[in-house]
Formats: sequence, structure tokens, C-alpha cells
Amino acid sequence: MKKIIPYLLTTILAGFGLLTLFLSTSVIFDLFGIRAKEGNYVLFVVWSNFISSILYLFAAYGFIKNKKWTTSLLGISTLILITAFVGLKIHASSGGIYETKTIGAMIFRISVTLVFAIIAYFTITKKKL
Repeated sequence: MKKIIPYLLTTILAGFGLLTLFLSTSVIFDLFGIRAKEGNYVLFVVWSNFISSILYLFAAYGFIKNKKWTTSLLGISTLILITAFVGLKIHASSGGIYETKTIGAMIFRISVTLVFAIIAYFTITKKKL
């Protein structure tokens, strides 16, 4: 049972990372017509998602290899996303155009990343202290 949990976490995080990587690169490079489907996207939010997707993939590897730096990667990703969210709020309050679904998506992404960072801390980092 103890072996199943790291593999499950790795699978979920890698899947989340790959989906995020696909969607963010599709918007950035206008692949598959996704940019038009996204509507009024905010480019710095898309870039923060792209950077986070790379960090998710490395963190997935860290989960499977039980590496202490996994927590740091997920913490950095959380900070990047929170910074982008604050930027989005400033962008919105100054009259910039955006999709309202972006706010919910950012809250969800920050929450998921934070949960994975907490899990990494308690399952890897704290055990190695």
C-alpha cells in the first residue's frame, strides 16, 4: 500500500502537468484553434500556468524518487500562481478584459498545487528531517 501512494500522486500530478502544458502551449503558440476558444485570455496567467506545468512534471518525478526538492518545486509553483492571480486581480480592477472562468480556474490550480506541496512536505520532506 505504501508503494501505491507515490505512484498515484505521480500519476495525478503528471497528468495535471501534461494537461496544463498542452493547454498553455496551445494558447501561447495558437495550436489547434484553442486560443480562439479561450476568448479573452490574460497572457501572463497563461505563461505562469506554462511554467507551473514544467514544475509539475519535475515534481512528479520527485514524488516517485522521493526527493526533498519536490516540496520546493511545488512551493515555487504555488507562489508563481498566487503572484499571477494577484496580477489578474489588478488587471481586472484596472479595466482589463478577461474571462470570469479564469478566476475560478486560478483558485482551483492554486489549491491543487498547494495540496500537492503539503502532501510532498509531509510524505517526503518531513520524513527526511
